[in-house]
Amino acid sequence: MLSNNLLTENILDQVARLPADWRATLDQPELQNILATLAKWLDKECQDGAVIYPAAPFRALELLPLQKVSVVILGQDPYHGPDQAQGLSFSVPDTCPAPPSLRNIFKELELEYPQPPLPPSHDLSNWGRQGVLLLNTSLTVEDGLPASHAKKGWEQTTDALLMNLAQQSTRPIVYMLWGAHAQAKEALIQQQAQCPHLILKANHPSPLAARRPPVPFIGCGHFRLANEWLTQQGATPIQWFATGA
Repeated sequence: MLSNNLLTENILDQVARLPADWRATLDQPELQNILATLAKWLDKECQDGAVIYPAAPFRALELLPLQKVSVVILGQDPYHGPDQAQGLSFSVPDTCPAPPSLRNIFKELELEYPQPPLPPSHDLSNWGRQGVLLLNTSLTVEDGLPASHAKKGWEQTTDALLMNLAQQSTRPIVYMLWGAHAQAKEALIQQQAQCPHLILKANHPSPLAARRPPVPFIGCGHFRLANEWLTQQGATPIQWFATGA
């Protein structure tokens, strides 16, 4: 059975459909050159038989205009199995079993909210619609090969998106930086942020790191901390247990 999350469309065609505020970032000449090179390489990889995910690499941006971002959850690269990656960090369809990192996210949510109003949805789309930017630093991956599209141009692209978000947003933003890869973006955020922001740091939710020092993910309290801070700033908290449909 053919996976339904395969990349088949040229990424430049997808960029052209993005909300205007995100598209303005990607329309900068330097990024246009990077994306054009990346698009050509991805097209060639697909023509040569590579299986690449996801079908919609920019879905995090499609769901959420720049000026509505209130939380950023930064991942590394998409899940590399069939029917998993959706273009949203850590999210999979509800028809797909929760990967280990997502299971640990749910464990942390259950610690912070012992009596959830609803079971958590594997599909985190509703977080995106509420203001959570679920962004990976690389937006595509080859089947079965984690980090296979690192250093192909995606990092410059997503760095520019983070930089322009920090510069242009008129809203308070919480940045959840889990693991060393995400935390490497802290300096960029701090240097560029023009509005109130809160940076929360912990280990990655992967089973390899979630319970280890220096800051275990399990027990970090980030979801409650984010909502408390947003409320203090006069912003709307996130309903973490809303369904993803």
